[in-house]
Amino acid sequence: MPGRSNCAEPSPRPTINQNMEKNMADIEPTDAKSYVDELARRARSAVAQLATASTETKNKAIRAGADALIERQEKILRANARDVDNARKAGKPDAFIDRLALDEGRIEAMAEGMRTVADLDDPVGRVLATFDRPNGLKIERVAVPIGVIGMIYESRPNVGADASALCLKSGNAVILRGGSDSHHSAGEINAAIAEGLKAAGLPTEAVQIVGTTDRAAVGAMLEAVGKIDLIIPRGGKSLVERVRDQAKVPTLLHLDGNCHSYVHARADLDKAVSVVQNAKQRRLGVCGATESLVVDRDVAKDYLPRLAEALGDCELRGDEEAQRILPGIKAATAEDWDTEYLDNILSVKVVDGLEDAIDFVSAHHSGHTDAILTEDEDAARQFMTRVDSAVVMHNASTQFSDGGEFGMGAEIGIATGKMHARGPVGLEQLCSFHYRVHGEGQTRPA
Repeated sequence: MPGRSNCAEPSPRPTINQNMEKNMADIEPTDAKSYVDELARRARSAVAQLATASTETKNKAIRAGADALIERQEKILRANARDVDNARKAGKPDAFIDRLALDEGRIEAMAEGMRTVADLDDPVGRVLATFDRPNGLKIERVAVPIGVIGMIYESRPNVGADASALCLKSGNAVILRGGSDSHHSAGEINAAIAEGLKAAGLPTEAVQIVGTTDRAAVGAMLEAVGKIDLIIPRGGKSLVERVRDQAKVPTLLHLDGNCHSYVHARADLDKAVSVVQNAKQRRLGVCGATESLVVDRDVAKDYLPRLAEALGDCELRGDEEAQRILPGIKAATAEDWDTEYLDNILSVKVVDGLEDAIDFVSAHHSGHTDAILTEDEDAARQFMTRVDSAVVMHNASTQFSDGGEFGMGAEIGIATGKMHARGPVGLEQLCSFHYRVHGEGQTRPA
């Protein structure tokens, strides 16, 4: 392949890899830094080749990678069984196991997500704006890849497949650092992605996986200024806070998902029971799961017993009014209002109307996803305008906060900040832009 020889020269990397494989527990930070620097160098070379790759070539790589996921299904499931077994022995909670575990359906969903990305329009080269200047200059703002993405994630193996497809289609190279809990699964998934790249004649260095579970590699990625262009963490609060506090490289943060569902006085209560039950329990361990229920006092007596019956064994933690309506539930503490449980637990707050609800949600949410259940369009408009979250919903489950559900094919995370990207991060959000200025010999006056 043209240019591939530049990435295959004998270099310190084989020695570094050998050292890591032989004695991972004793890796020095300097070894991890050299290793990450070499991954980044190879990724940068791959970015140069992706820049000239056609949309058809990128799509071929993504589709072939999806096919390889299905073909390698048994290997992936065996590797995942090892990860799940290790997690159970380590005493990980059920919600964690659910995030980690794969089955045939989830592998098929990963593959289908990749195929959907391949079917989407190529975001690279889009002309975002044009300006004709009085001096005859024609200026275009054009979408371009960000470059080398560092993806640091924890237990969900599908993140590697999603990130690979999205980065490839948007012309970026990606360095994947999965959590130690999903180490075996991630390796097999990456092998499938590599098959897709080879089938399309693209460098396998476009998608690389950090081959060590040593935490020093994460530190090296966070400090790889000028080598990695953007770090995206996807995982628990401690991981994201570490990235936020230690990164010298620009970051796109996904903070915890303390999501709220608010049942307004004019809600359809049948609808609200169904939606909130799904928002809480469809999958407990996802960041879009509702963790806090807010209910108007006017409907709380009718609504809460019906919801409690629908939720079954869900542990409810309520304020004094919720406890009066549902005797025997636990008292909520101040900490509960700010907690992302990722478990079958729901905090319950009774409020005195829309203003009280907006104030409560605004004080305790994490800026991820919040929803209002109401048939009052004006109340919905006020809630959706004034609650400052990345995603705000009306009469829908918060678990729809997902790139696939938004038509993006997949997502690399839910950005909860306010710069560059917000909400599900898909193809368009993995592009930056530059300006192209076309002239006819113009010179700027002194």
